Amino acid sequence: MMSCEHTTPFEAPSWSEPVPEDRGGCYDCLAAGDTVWAHLRMCMTCGHVACCDSSPHRHATQHHKETGHPVMRSFEPGERWRWCFVDHRIV
Repeated sequence: MMSCEHTTPFEAPSWSEPVPEDRGGCYDCLAAGDTVWAHLRMCMTCGHVACCDSSPHRHATQHHKETGHPVMRSFEPGERWRWCFVDHRIV
């Protein structure tokens, strides 16, 4: 797994990971009263927590399309991989 130009800034020593609000799940699903999602992702730019593309609403992809934020990481316990929406690359 190799970094790309979009994931590299999140590896810099000066960068600090955003702290998500503790809402217990996908922010967008919870706001809509839905509690069904497959896995969670967290935006590396702003800390927004959203459901993955295996979930019915695909809020992580929607967040990328609306904000242009390029990278999310898994927000599942024990997982630290990242996904670049622009380059379609897992890091």
